[in-house]
Amino acid sequence: MKKDFGDSISNKVYEYRVLARMSQQELAERVGVSKQTIFVMEKGNYVPTLLLAFRIAQFFNVDVKDVFTYVKGNDQDEN
Repeated sequence: MKKDFGDSISNKVYEYRVLARMSQQELAERVGVSKQTIFVMEKGNYVPTLLLAFRIAQFFNVDVKDVFTYVKGNDQDEN
């Protein structure tokens, strides 16, 4: 069985998109995904692929770590 470490990725896609005065549809078209993908990503219900994360960061001309943050979960063994 796969162990769940509880790790997650938070993002600031919404903040960058709003600052750029773009709709979800416009951003989706620019980075090659659906509007639904942007929507669920902004809500924190979808973790993008590494390729998409870099594509979004490059679009906003920032480092990928400025948009996406790794949040470490509990990785201790339960022994």
